[in-house]
Amino acid sequence: MTKLTHFSANGEAHIVDVGEKSVTSREAVTEGWISMQKPTLDLIIRGEHKKGDVLGIARIAGIMAAKKTADLIPLCHPLMLTRVTVDFEIDENNSRVYCRSRVACNGQTGVEMEALTATQIALLTIYDMCKAVDRGMVIEQVRLLEKKGGKSGHWQREK
Repeated sequence: MTKLTHFSANGEAHIVDVGEKSVTSREAVTEGWISMQKPTLDLIIRGEHKKGDVLGIARIAGIMAAKKTADLIPLCHPLMLTRVTVDFEIDENNSRVYCRSRVACNGQTGVEMEALTATQIALLTIYDMCKAVDRGMVIEQVRLLEKKGGKSGHWQREK
């Protein structure tokens, strides 16, 4: 196991110096889902929610969140992102909305935190928009699926 990188030799928190690292193409893919009551999912599917296009607004929220990650996570580097996608899949059988985010940049540090933030905020936005009709929704399994680039190379979650 490697050591934690956000602490100095004295145990003080610090931002990691990436100045000597090579600029490489980096990408991360994350997923998660929100479970809800069937009538809540039906409102989303039919586009009949009073607040509007739930998934469209959640997509924009996820994209905006990826861009703001360094403002939210204290030791994240601000990154110039080259791509952010936030996609949804409806699972009517389990009354869930799946979210998958993909974030890319050409930089000196990875984009895992940006992708995780995009997924989490997209799902939180769905919760926010639907909480008036279903406060029992549950956000689950927000996790990294894959990362590419950098010194550590390619990593993919085993199914």
